[in-house]
Amino acid sequence: MSDSSPQPSSALPSSAPKRWGIGLNVALQILLILAIFFGLNRLSYRYHVRWDLSPQQSYTLSANTTNYLNKLSKDVFIANVFARDAKIFPDVQALLEEYRLNGKGRIKLRSIDPLRDIDRAEALKAETGMALDQNGVVIRAGGRTRFIREEEMVIRDTGTESARPIKAFRGEDAVTSAMINLIEGDGRKFYLIVGKGSRTEAALADALAALGELGRQQNFKLMPLNFAEINGVPEDADGLLFAGIRYDLSEREIAMLKAYWEGKRAGLLVMLDPAGETPRLNAFLGLNGVTPREDRVLFAESTGAGVRKEFSVQAIFDNESPITQPLSTSTIILPGQSQSLDVRFDDEYLQKQNILVHPLIGATDRYWGEKNYLEELPIVDEEDHKQPIYLAASVERGSVADERLRVDSCRMVVVGNSYMLDKKSALAVNRDFVAASLNWIVNREKLSGAPPKLKHSYRIQLNSRQNELIFWITTIAMPGLVLVLGMMIWASRRAA
Repeated sequence: MSDSSPQPSSALPSSAPKRWGIGLNVALQILLILAIFFGLNRLSYRYHVRWDLSPQQSYTLSANTTNYLNKLSKDVFIANVFARDAKIFPDVQALLEEYRLNGKGRIKLRSIDPLRDIDRAEALKAETGMALDQNGVVIRAGGRTRFIREEEMVIRDTGTESARPIKAFRGEDAVTSAMINLIEGDGRKFYLIVGKGSRTEAALADALAALGELGRQQNFKLMPLNFAEINGVPEDADGLLFAGIRYDLSEREIAMLKAYWEGKRAGLLVMLDPAGETPRLNAFLGLNGVTPREDRVLFAESTGAGVRKEFSVQAIFDNESPITQPLSTSTIILPGQSQSLDVRFDDEYLQKQNILVHPLIGATDRYWGEKNYLEELPIVDEEDHKQPIYLAASVERGSVADERLRVDSCRMVVVGNSYMLDKKSALAVNRDFVAASLNWIVNREKLSGAPPKLKHSYRIQLNSRQNELIFWITTIAMPGLVLVLGMMIWASRRAA
């Protein structure tokens, strides 16, 4: 009797190959995802675009700085030696990061908190030989080191000496100037003319201190020079400074000045004292297109409280000159007394002599040049000088259109005010103008600086109802919404 029970079918194929295939497919997918992930990150690191969305473009370097960084010839080390709780630490760190990103690999950046990273701070002190006893930025290039103090990177508002709020951040100007000075090497040499009197001894001391500080920052040496003791301007002079002299030059001294100015390369910064008796010096300036006037720039009016006579002049910068273009968004106040300048920038004779004259600072509309400035209530009349009122001008002799050939031109800046560097009344923008003028005189326009970034403070006032609404939204509603969404996801997974 045959066995009719069903024969067992052949064994089912093993599922092991199928599992291995799935595992290999997953592994390949993971490897591909990782390759795409790291590849995209690598591409975004090397080729990326950054946007500065701040209203004042606070995190964008100026064109002068970026152009210079693109042509760096030496490696530069920068250390941000700021305490993390310093008010301008975020601004400094963001600024220096921009330098690193635009430095084409030549800028190395390190951030050191002297209060927390004590060992690294001490090591940096040993390397640089500097005390580093305050917040600042260390820059090393070409075997030379420069420490930029915190106060050099800010402009403070008026107020008490102990608590003056920061009005603007000028870190880019300070860092770029220091970097160029370190790479440039030996500083230029300016001679300050002495022995011709001054308003006061304190005013002369203030001018010397201010110019000495500028020299340290802008990499030039300041030396005193008495015309009465020499027979000619020293050959190593990159420029001569006349800071508010009271007494005129003699005929012999004027001849020395003319011989220097008519040479191949000369530089002059003349800050006139309106009360000075300097007819020969004024005549020399007039021959070059800038004639000081016998007046005082002022504003006067009669008010209910009496006569108001204002000698401090609020003025604006020219926006075309390389000296003042970076400062054109700022206003300047010239303290003390100022005299106006007759600036002949459209004189055909001067143009034939290859002398280019350009106004730099002009008084705002309410000021005029008053000849009878000693009157109790001066009023504008026919003999007074009306707008435009120029307070500073530049003169360039031997200028040519090609910037590469202008290195041998003679340059001069004339200012109808000698109070700009007084310690008690000088503003940071006054210092910036003088620094830019000196750099232009020695053909270093790239050191004229970047405009400061203004710091804005905003106050939001909320009433009790608005404060209560913010509390309920941030403390109850938002966490509650997250909790509800989490419970909904948990419940949907449980149901599946």
